[in-house]
Parts: sequence; C-alpha cells; structure tokens
Amino acid sequence: MADKRRALISVSDKTGVVDFARALEGLGFEIISTGGTEKALKEAGLKPVNISDVTGFPECLDGRVKTLHPAVHAGLLARRDIPEHMQTLDKLGISRIDVVAVNLYPFKATVEKPGVTLEEAVENIDIGGPTMIRSAAKNYPGVIVLVDPADYGDAIERIKNGTDDREWRFSLAYKVFRHTAVYDTMISNYMQKKLGIEFPDQATFAYEKKQDMRYGENPHQKGAWYSELFAAETAGTLSAARQLQGKELSYNNINDCAGALDLLKEFPDSPAVVAVKHANPCGAALGGSIAEAYKKAYACDPVSIFGGIVACNGEVDAETASEMAKIFLEIIIAPRFSEEAKKILSAKKNLRLLELDDIEKPYGENVRDMKKVAGGLLVQEKDRSLYSDEVKTVTEKAPTDEQKKQLEFAYKVVKHTKSNAIVIAKDYMAIGVGAGQTNRIWAAQQAIDHARGAGNDPEGAVLASDAFFPFDDCVEAAAEAGITAIVQPGGSIRDNDSIRKCDEKGVAMIFVGQRHFKH
Repeated sequence: MADKRRALISVSDKTGVVDFARALEGLGFEIISTGGTEKALKEAGLKPVNISDVTGFPECLDGRVKTLHPAVHAGLLARRDIPEHMQTLDKLGISRIDVVAVNLYPFKATVEKPGVTLEEAVENIDIGGPTMIRSAAKNYPGVIVLVDPADYGDAIERIKNGTDDREWRFSLAYKVFRHTAVYDTMISNYMQKKLGIEFPDQATFAYEKKQDMRYGENPHQKGAWYSELFAAETAGTLSAARQLQGKELSYNNINDCAGALDLLKEFPDSPAVVAVKHANPCGAALGGSIAEAYKKAYACDPVSIFGGIVACNGEVDAETASEMAKIFLEIIIAPRFSEEAKKILSAKKNLRLLELDDIEKPYGENVRDMKKVAGGLLVQEKDRSLYSDEVKTVTEKAPTDEQKKQLEFAYKVVKHTKSNAIVIAKDYMAIGVGAGQTNRIWAAQQAIDHARGAGNDPEGAVLASDAFFPFDDCVEAAAEAGITAIVQPGGSIRDNDSIRKCDEKGVAMIFVGQRHFKH
C-alpha cells in the first residue's frame, strides 16, 4: 500500500482537471477526490476514490470537515527521507500522497457579487484546502503540489520523464504560500472593511501583476505594474483601462496617467481635458465640447504638452483627434474614441490610446494613496475634498460670482500640482502653472512667466495657491501681473500681511481653510 502512488485532487476551478486526472491515472496514480471534483471526474469516466474511503470518516457539517484528518495530513507531511516517518505510516496503515492539486473556494468572486452578505462571504472561506496545500508545500521534496491549472501539463511531463526535481518542486511550494498569503489577505481586508478599520496595526496588501515593465523610472532600474485584486477598487482607474493601440505603457507613463486621472475626476459635470508632463499639469481646461476643452488645454503650454499625457472625460471625436494628431503625444485617455478618431490617430503608431469606463466617477471609497519609503510605507486616504466648511472672504473687495467659479477651477488644478504650487486661471483654463518649487514666490513667478511665455495674458485672471502665503510677496507679484482674485487656504501667522497687500492693490482674496500639499 505504501508503494502505490496517489494524487489528491479537489478544485473549485475545474479548468483542465479532467485531462490532468486522466493523465495521472494513465501513469498509474490512484486519484482521491471530494465533492464536485469527484463528480466531474466520474462523469468523465474516471475512477476516483472518495476522501471518506481514505479517512474512514464521513464528510460532515455540510462538507466543512472532510480532509482535516490524520490519514490525509500524515500522508502529506511524512518525510520520505526519514525511515521512522515511513515506518509510522506503515504502522498506522496510512499511504503517502504524492501529488496534490487544490485550488480554493472562490472567496473573491463571492464578495464581488452585488448584495453578498457577511454570512455568504464567511461560508466561502476555505479551511481544508489551505491546510492541505500548506502541508504539501512544507513537504515539497516528497509531494508535488499544484494550485495553478496552468502547471498541470508541465507536471505530467515532468512526472513522466522523471524531471520533477527538487528545485521545480520548491517553485511550486513557493506558489502555494504566495497563493495562501493572498487568499488570507483578501479575507482579512474584507473583514477589516466590514469593521471600518482604516489603519490596522499590521497592514497587509495583495496585488496581481498586470505587466512587467521594460524598465522602471530609469533604464537601469527594473520595474513591474501591479493591480488591485477587487474590481470595485480598480473601477475608473488606469488598471481598468483597455489599450487600443500603441506600445506598452512604461513606468513613467503609468505614473503620469494616474496624475492625469486624479485631476480629471475633479470635473465630472463639464467637458474637460487635462494634460500632464512629468506628473504635473501642463494644461487643464473646461469647454463646451471636448474639442474646445482640448484646444484650451493645449494653449496653456504648447511647449510642455509635447510628449505629454492627455486625459478627456468625454468621447474623442474626429475634430478632437485631428487637433491631437498635429503634435506628438505619448498617451490619450478617454471613455470612448469615435471610429473616425481611431482612424485618424492610428497613423501615430507609437501613440497609446486608452479607453476607460467611468473615467469621470470618483475612485472607490477604499482606494488609498501609498508611498514606499526605505524601511516602511506611508498610507493615507485619497485627497477627496476641496474646501473646508469655513470659506470666507478676508479682503475688503469680495470676488464676484464668476470669479468664485474661476477660483474653484484654479484650486482644483493646483490641488494636483506638485508643491510648492501656484496656478493662474482664466476662462476655465489654466494659463500658468508654477510647480514643485522650494519657495512659494518662485512658484508664483514661474506661473506668471509661464502664462506670458505661452502668450496668455494674466490680466484679469485668478490665482490659486496650494498652501498659505508666509509673506506678502506672492500678492505683490500677482497684483503687478494683473491678477484680480486669489484663493488660498490661509493659516499663516502672517496672513494679515497678505490681506493688507490685497487691500492695497484692490485684489479679492478668499481663505478656504484646507491646504493641498502634493509631494
């Protein structure tokens, strides 16, 4: 009995399982199986042995207990190279199990169903499956353990040819522990959300590889792109986009696209186009149509948009595509491209076109910002709001209703610009962007120079700052450029200096009580 080779097969995903079991039978293996897998194998004409015939104990508790038995786990865990282990098996009348093919209850698919209850989710937490594959993986020199149907064919060939060596078995054991780690992470994170715990004492995350990068941020760095596991967390994100044409996305492309989407989602109710270069906006505008919004976004900085990322919250039609085709762009993201637009843009062979449903909708409530730092991880909520509840005019001159709308537009753009950041806007168009400066007056001067350099007159425009003014120099520069209204969070011990300077220059200013640092 101890010399007979046996395989235990119990799978939720039955892809390829019949052919795999038939091949094992052909190699002289006895197949042990359970439940639905046993039924599928018998219907295919195979002769599996029921697990209860091995354990001598019936399945019970609605199938909750069937493989949790010494007859199973001793057959998996016994070290083949330790004579005492094998003697114990003989003494107890237990046969070893040489191959295990198990994949787990579909917990992810269950919790993604609309209206799933906690009780349904818990019933789809696999207990016996993870225990079996962990036992088998721990004893990988003696047991071949398979959790991925894609490995069935290779396993058969290696068993047949005697090339099922220790190194290969170890790679399968690694897959098991990776698989169970992801499975347990999905369960714990689901329960964490149910309990409303935002930042647990120990954080676990699970992602699946979407793409190997040609390289990382620079050619000498390796990189890969991973996606969230649950559809609710990828909806409206770059991970859910469909690439229609062009070469594969790069590490920097993905980073820039993410920034473009973050900004675009600030404008769900109007045709909007944003352009991003090196993770900073170089164009943002609203219009009566996507074509108009694109032309305005382009006019913000016709130099920087070259080789940039463009994101639109409406269909790219032939008119828009014709304008876009006039310059080199890396990527265009939109919910749809008309057939005429696709034809026009197909002439640009290296241009990537990405279609993304729900592009205008907010990210899922569980989406977080994360930054890896050496030795740790920073995790925070997405920056979802704009103003606090304490918006107030602080100058003698109040902004007009139209200026308030322009200020809100500008503040949305500056929110997604690297700090220190200043954005100048006019006619719902970012005409000047000052980004990533080490002091605020440099950012203000950069935004003013940027506007003028692109042929955009800042006279009569509005200005937004992502954080407070520690000095009145930004107000001075803005007034000299013709800026008529300013929005900033306020909160400096020298706020009164800026307020006095605004009053002196006849500039309206509002404090919104909420800063938007972006580093």
